[in-house]
Amino acid sequence: MQEYNRMQTIKRRFFAMRNGIIADTLRKAGLDYRMIFGLNLPQIVEIADAQPKDAAFAEELWADRRTRESMLAAPMLYPQAEMDAATASRWLAEAPTTEVADVLCLKLLRFIPGATDIALEEITSDSPMTRYGSLRLMFNLLNTAASPTGSQLSLPSPRELAGTFRPFVESELKSDTPLTRPVATQLLDEIEFILED
Repeated sequence: MQEYNRMQTIKRRFFAMRNGIIADTLRKAGLDYRMIFGLNLPQIVEIADAQPKDAAFAEELWADRRTRESMLAAPMLYPQAEMDAATASRWLAEAPTTEVADVLCLKLLRFIPGATDIALEEITSDSPMTRYGSLRLMFNLLNTAASPTGSQLSLPSPRELAGTFRPFVESELKSDTPLTRPVATQLLDEIEFILED
C-alpha cells in the first residue's frame, strides 16, 4: 500500500471534498490561485482538526501560495503557543487575500500573546492588505476580550481596547482606501457601541 507524506495526505483530503461549482465561482471572482478545490471553511476546519498541530507543517502549507485551501488551513495547524510576534507580522504581511487574512486573524493571531501590539504596529503598513488584516485582528481582539477566553489571554477590557484602537481606525477611514473602508467602518461602529456602554 502506498504511503503519503503529510502534504500529500492533506491535499488528498482537499481533493476528496472538492466542489467544482464553488471553485469556478471563486476563479470568476478573480482569486489568483493555481489550485482552488472549492472547499468551504467548515470543511477546511474538519480536515485541519484531523491533523496534529505542527509549526513546520503549517509553514509548509503557508508557503504553498498556489493552493487556496493550503493557505486557509495553515493558521489552523500552527500551534498558538509557538507563534511569535515576528512570524505573526510576517504572515499578516504575506496574506494574499482578505479571505486568508480573515482566517489567519480568527483562527490564530487573536489567541497569541502580543496580538494587540501586532495589530497596532501593522495598521501603519504601506500595504492596504496588511492594514486590512490589522483591522480584522482588532475586530477579533475586541470579540475575544468580551468572551471568557479574553481573561485567560490577559487581554485588556473591551472598553480599554476600543479606546486604544479608535484613533487608528479613524485614521484608516480618513485614508479612504477601498479595501479597508468597509471593515474600518464596521469596526468603528463596534468601538463606538462599546464606548457608549
